[in-house]
Amino acid sequence: MKKLINNNLIDKKMKKVLVTGSQGFIGTYICNELLSNGYTVVGIDNYSKYGKLNRPHDNHNNFTFYELNVLDPSFHDIVNKEKPNIIIAGAAMIGGITYFHKFAYDLLAENERISAQTFDAAIHGYSEGWLERICVLSSSMVFEETTIYPTPEIEVQKCPPPSSTYGFQKLAVEYFAKGAHEQYGLPYTIIRPFNCVGIGEEDSIHEHEITSGNIKLMMSHVLPDLINKILKGQDPLHILGEGNQVRCYTNGKDLSRGIRMCIESKEALNTDFNISTNIATSVLELAEIIWKKINPEKPFKYISDKPFRYDVQKRIPDMSKARDILGFKHEISLEESIDEVIEYMLSKS
Repeated sequence: MKKLINNNLIDKKMKKVLVTGSQGFIGTYICNELLSNGYTVVGIDNYSKYGKLNRPHDNHNNFTFYELNVLDPSFHDIVNKEKPNIIIAGAAMIGGITYFHKFAYDLLAENERISAQTFDAAIHGYSEGWLERICVLSSSMVFEETTIYPTPEIEVQKCPPPSSTYGFQKLAVEYFAKGAHEQYGLPYTIIRPFNCVGIGEEDSIHEHEITSGNIKLMMSHVLPDLINKILKGQDPLHILGEGNQVRCYTNGKDLSRGIRMCIESKEALNTDFNISTNIATSVLELAEIIWKKINPEKPFKYISDKPFRYDVQKRIPDMSKARDILGFKHEISLEESIDEVIEYMLSKS
């Protein structure tokens, strides 16, 4: 029987992908996904958030790593030396909601510099003929001010701009992509993750920490924060606000698979995609699920802490575009994700 060929897929044979932020939480998932699917991967990271860690992809034969800040002048030399076919722009000053409230200016300024440096290198590579595309990791926070749910990609052109500096900067990096394409022809794909969860998210090495009730936290995201507090015996559990904030928690394996599908699709050129589950869960529901897994015999009780200013109440993506064009659909349930993160955190305690 003659094998059918999907002409909308890009041949990944001999493709080299440069991933900035390769040793971070999402970057690790991306590298593992690409390496396990036959890509050669070049990683760049300066260990600025978690410090030096051993990541699963570090010793892979097709992985080359440079410990480097993207803002270092030698970044351009390395990109020119490696000549990647694709750049995935994942490096950023990033963290959970406490992080981007604490570092409102630093985050905006640093990430704008990182974006400019990355796009300058990409524009040069495209002009030289070896770079085919840049993939930009944006964020669901670009939809901070929307009132349309589920939120389609086109809504980014209709809703007011984000109020937080984090959301605004993520919107700005999308305009870096559009501007580089408009002026220099640089092909791009914009990818918007929604609340990535999974293993490998560590405590930030940054000197600042916050307190939630009697527990000190190091500015991680809601899932590991809740698990951390429950494992340490916090009772009643402290949550931000009333817990009515609605999120779609996407496992890092699903997210990285969606990113790979983006770089393999010709139809993903010069457009944007929400990559996420579309199953919505409130923070209060999430907290109770975790509580029952760790403390099955104890009644669930909680206290509401003062919410943050930019704690968006609802983020739910419309996933029809990614489904119809890429064939993407999430595969890993929230329950499975919670179980693996609990196991991971117990192994480290």
